[in-house]
Amino acid sequence: MNSISTTISLLLLILVGYVFRGKIKNKEQRDGIRAIILGLALPATIFIALLKINFSVELILVPVLALGFNVVVYLLVSKLPMNSFFNIPDNQYRALILLIPSLAPGLSCFPFILEFSGENMVATAALADLGNKIFVLIIAYIIAMRWLMQVNQEEPKQKRVQLKNLLISLVNEPVNMVIMVAIVMLCVGLGYESLPLFVKLSVDKVSLMMTPLVLLFIGISIQLTWHQVKTIFSFLFLRSGIAFLVSAVLLLILPINDVATALLVVVFPQSAVSFWPYAHMTSVNALSSEKSGQKIFDLGFAMNVLACSMPFSVVLILAVYSSGDFFAGTAHLFSFAAAFILIAVIPLIIPVFKVQYYARD
Repeated sequence: MNSISTTISLLLLILVGYVFRGKIKNKEQRDGIRAIILGLALPATIFIALLKINFSVELILVPVLALGFNVVVYLLVSKLPMNSFFNIPDNQYRALILLIPSLAPGLSCFPFILEFSGENMVATAALADLGNKIFVLIIAYIIAMRWLMQVNQEEPKQKRVQLKNLLISLVNEPVNMVIMVAIVMLCVGLGYESLPLFVKLSVDKVSLMMTPLVLLFIGISIQLTWHQVKTIFSFLFLRSGIAFLVSAVLLLILPINDVATALLVVVFPQSAVSFWPYAHMTSVNALSSEKSGQKIFDLGFAMNVLACSMPFSVVLILAVYSSGDFFAGTAHLFSFAAAFILIAVIPLIIPVFKVQYYARD
């Protein structure tokens, strides 16, 4: 099956990066790879994706629903006192709040949709990803900047200067620059095909670096501890349970009669977390270091979340598609939602049981 081969090849790149990490021993070398990703490969990928959008007003509900999922998960993760329950440092919890609501369907979901449901469903999923991109590229950046201003509390006059500097940095970011250029081009009716051939060829070649570099970088940067694994997978199970719950509610509300569309509603929110919030964290940490030396986000922990999320999502999506129409039934989705949320809180329940057991003794 082509989708399984594609998935194995992607996971193999992470493994290659992990094996190769002994050759990348110092921070400067890792920062060089990160700079290529954030300054070249990622902007080129976003530029192409935005210019290829073929959007119509009739289909506006699709990206709105995807954006709604991002926002719901963000509100739940940010409002629940999970950091105190799991004893998570603030800079790690902020990383989770940005990463957990994000989606990366291109790496983890689209190959399976194409294999099991065909190109029409991939087109619908790509349209849904437009709403997700609004969250990961714009809303997540605004949230990260708000934390920067809250952590680096200054006098009103200094805050005005800081806000001005933040806006300048926002404009100067390569990712944000290409977003603005792409939006202007779309507004005047220029799409990807309107670019000169030599420009398209150059941008395409730079964009091709994106996937292998990101996966290799994840492998190089992995530094997992048992405590982090327990915390990360608890949040991944919680996210997945919420996704099953949202999918079940949508299938109850929307007039969906075919299995392919129903399964799309189920698998799209199960996509792995996106690399793009990590790009925002990197920029914000750099700004914060210049001002106060504080790290708003734990970038190493964020990279571990990315590393754990992809295989978790891939196995889950493959299981959904391999089960026929089992997950098209809302009763099954509600059951899995409850089970996954229960698994997520087990690390919280077990210590309570231990305390009660020892208290009786």
